[in-house]
Amino acid sequence: MTVEPGIRVGQESAASTSDASVIERSWEKPEAFAVLFDRHADSVHRYAARRLGTEVAEDLMAETFTTAFQQRFRYNTELADARPWLFGIATNLIGRHRRAEARRLKAIGRLPSAAPADGSEDPVADRVAARVSAQAVRGELALAMARLPARHRDVLLLVAWADLGYEEVARALEVPVGTVRSRLHRARRKLRDALGGSDPTAFPEESEESDDE
Repeated sequence: MTVEPGIRVGQESAASTSDASVIERSWEKPEAFAVLFDRHADSVHRYAARRLGTEVAEDLMAETFTTAFQQRFRYNTELADARPWLFGIATNLIGRHRRAEARRLKAIGRLPSAAPADGSEDPVADRVAARVSAQAVRGELALAMARLPARHRDVLLLVAWADLGYEEVARALEVPVGTVRSRLHRARRKLRDALGGSDPTAFPEESEESDDE
């Protein structure tokens, strides 16, 4: 399926209809799926760009929605908001680029503190900087993020960049909520250690549960 930005499907694309309703309608009217694209393509693109850069983000965003369209019959329509599902697909696709993401973070970590990563966008670490106590730790933060296990980095960035709650991250990654809490706790602890005790995140952390592998 190819979906272009800006497509609208009648008045049913109004914000009053849930994502689940749109997906269910697309079972019989595939063109209705374009409404979901209109709603969430930009946020999925931003998430992909922050993790992998703008060069890869466009293709990854398109593949996310192509995969979602192909899997739409399996969507649980009791879940009104499809964002966790979409970000879960995107994160799985990002998993194919783990080495590229780590190289990108390490490259940012080697940049002078005032230098941008490139001319087209803010560096990845700058995206996190709003959650960091001082800009001076930007390079150290990027390097620390590169050293995180992929499963911990996924949880951290779904919370920090995709703005998902713990239960939504659990749905996105298809893991228990306790695992999300445990991975987030461990990721934040490793970042704090790398940053000399600074807390790199502004979001609240719930108590750790021990069902992580």
